[in-house]
Amino acid sequence: MEYIASTLNNLIHQTAFFNLTWGNYVMILVACFFLYLAIRHEFEPLLLLPIAFGMLLVNIYPDIMLHPENAANGAGGLLYYFYKLDELAILPSLIFMGVGAMTDFGPLIANPKSFLLGAAAQFGIFAAYFGAIAMGFNDKAAAAISIIGGADGPTSIFLCGKLGQTAILGPIAVAAYSYMSLVPIIQPPIMKLLTTEKERKIKMEQLRPVTKLEKILFPIIVTIIISLILPTTAPLVGMLMLGNLFRESGVVRQLTETASNALMYIVVILLGTSVGATTSAEAFLNADTLKIVALGLIAFMFGTAAGVLFGKLMCNVRRQDQSSDRFRRCVCSSYGSPCIPEGWCRIRSYQLPADACYGTKRSRSYRYCRSSRYIHGYLRCILKRCTMK
Repeated sequence: MEYIASTLNNLIHQTAFFNLTWGNYVMILVACFFLYLAIRHEFEPLLLLPIAFGMLLVNIYPDIMLHPENAANGAGGLLYYFYKLDELAILPSLIFMGVGAMTDFGPLIANPKSFLLGAAAQFGIFAAYFGAIAMGFNDKAAAAISIIGGADGPTSIFLCGKLGQTAILGPIAVAAYSYMSLVPIIQPPIMKLLTTEKERKIKMEQLRPVTKLEKILFPIIVTIIISLILPTTAPLVGMLMLGNLFRESGVVRQLTETASNALMYIVVILLGTSVGATTSAEAFLNADTLKIVALGLIAFMFGTAAGVLFGKLMCNVRRQDQSSDRFRRCVCSSYGSPCIPEGWCRIRSYQLPADACYGTKRSRSYRYCRSSRYIHGYLRCILKRCTMK
């Protein structure tokens, strides 16, 4: 009888109930809330769902992110090995290749001036950078935090690793991906505040046709020029342009389909769950994390406002159809990030700015490719958005 009682006692104490803190329960509630947003409201479910589930797992069973050095048998947790692929910038680079395979750069080639809207959105990153400095972060940490405003999770992870800020990689990645998913909540009020209904109804005009030769030369020339100017961006830019070259060359259809479909889905699963698994209560519930989340929101808001205001300026300076095209592109995605997500377009169209949504097919292609204010991120998304019908 004593043996049975001891066995039952050991079994009970091995359950998660005796090992979790109040912080773990808070994070479990947050994870459930994110799951609700992803499933019920379809806020970027392909990103938010794996992130939320990784958050749920790590706060119920923290050893799923156990470092091998801390394990009795020398084997780390499952999601620890997924996370190492983030730290080594493998997953972000693979995502960029898939994004390149889905992107048509024709509109930028036809109208290079559209690049200026991406430049205007840099104000969001600078606002977050100086805000981080003011809050006591060092310059490298501030730079890593500010790129959250790029609305590009892979770039945030890549830059954080390059700057050696892995200690805050988790909060930065979660903030970046979470705000990407919550764009339907963050951006529309700002866009409505800064524009009139007449401005939001301006229609985009069709640009000149772009030849196949131009589309083939574009990724090659961009890779050479950007890699020579900024060699450290070669991994991301190179993979982005490689994927685009797959697409435009027309001779490797199997590689294009793999990069833009199967490979992309696999990488999103690995990246999303591993990013969510960095949000253990011990690592996430602290003052620095709250500062990072606040700074990320500031970056998104300033980037959105800057893009809209610069679009208005372009519209006023040149009152031609091309100018209207540029302004409409800005309003649809005020700082170069994607248009409204698919579920929001279908379910809550009555809440959208006038004519801000062009249908689910247009939006579907941006589930993974929120734009960065970096050159490659901006080009990647705004051009895709402009060409899909």
